[in-house]
Amino acid sequence: MGAICALSHTREARFVFKDLIALTKPGLLRLNMFAAVGGFWVASKWQIAWFDLIWMLIGSTLTMASACVINNYWDRELDQKMERTKGRALPTGRMKPLFVLGYGLVLGIIGELVLFIAVNPLTGWLGLLGWFVYIVIYTIWLKRSSTWSTSVGGISGAMPPVIGYCAVTNEVDAGAWLMFALLFLWQPAHFWSLGIRRVEEYRTAGFPLLPVVKGIRRTKLQMIPYVALLIPTCFLMFYYGYTGYVFLVLSVAGSVLWAVHTIRGLKAKDTEKWAKTNFLISVNYLMVVFIVMIVNTVK
Repeated sequence: MGAICALSHTREARFVFKDLIALTKPGLLRLNMFAAVGGFWVASKWQIAWFDLIWMLIGSTLTMASACVINNYWDRELDQKMERTKGRALPTGRMKPLFVLGYGLVLGIIGELVLFIAVNPLTGWLGLLGWFVYIVIYTIWLKRSSTWSTSVGGISGAMPPVIGYCAVTNEVDAGAWLMFALLFLWQPAHFWSLGIRRVEEYRTAGFPLLPVVKGIRRTKLQMIPYVALLIPTCFLMFYYGYTGYVFLVLSVAGSVLWAVHTIRGLKAKDTEKWAKTNFLISVNYLMVVFIVMIVNTVK
């Protein structure tokens, strides 16, 4: 009997741990961690201070995880209305809202202390800015009231590579702004591709996402300038001496490929298929660009 109870408690603990991890949105964290490493690597020019890199990753990841957890707390009622989110810990009642809120705040406090103390104050302020924009400006305000939520929320999503970069330089220079631009421009087309596929779910949940309010064609049109502006951004990374020719060729080629596919979406007969492909292109584009950025960082 005791063995059965112990097994039951072990299984329950495993499910709780799984929910605690899921609340941090680990898929999103992995992408952002990779972007943060890219920013750190470019600023370091291959002279890697490994302990600084580790502390930066711990602090920035915990800060981002905090924002994601509190986002789950704030959206718990609306998440019940969407197929994609209704199985989460809060909508199903597997966890109590106040516990999740406390969990998120603790993660954020620890993450910010690490950035401020173990890295440098600038990274701490950048992390706090990203956290504030994601929670207050995006989640609490714009996500429920404006189609600008995706674009403005992109400020927080663009912080990881900037934090990584400034962990080395301790200043916001041209390289930091280019890192910011790369992630800021990438996000709207990436998220709107998902929004187009899930437009009816967002409509039911009451989120004024661009495809819901302005329509799918308008959304496709608005994606184009964001993707197109990635081309000069990648070129400027090379022009200012942060990366080499391999990055220039592959990043610009990838940007052009994505831009062409985005433009073709205006005439796509199967919008669902086009949006799915565009979403996959966006994910792979980011991974390839940052891998090549790291490998081809100029010493």
